[in-house]
Amino acid sequence: MKKNENYLERIPARKDGILWKEEDGIVTLEIENKGAMNRILQAVLKKPKVSYIHLDEVGSFVWKAMDGKKDITLLGEDVKAHFGEKAEPLYERLVKYFQILESYGFSQWK
Repeated sequence: MKKNENYLERIPARKDGILWKEEDGIVTLEIENKGAMNRILQAVLKKPKVSYIHLDEVGSFVWKAMDGKKDITLLGEDVKAHFGEKAEPLYERLVKYFQILESYGFSQWK
């Protein structure tokens, strides 16, 4: 990110290859545990081959709305219109949400 860039103007998108499903409005990400260390842990400690990450109501709404066209400000307006005061503190939550998605490699920036 450039030093003078406004974070809220960034455009998030779901990373290609992330499998997910929706049930009753809640999104669950299906993350395959790949790599040599994961294979060892799967064999020795019976760790799962796939991890399931269940998003909360607001996170699920944002995940479905991430289309690679809307910036964080526009996504925030959609969240505010749908959830109202329940989404507050809105932009602080959204910024943290996108930082977490990015840190786990679940999202990318357009």
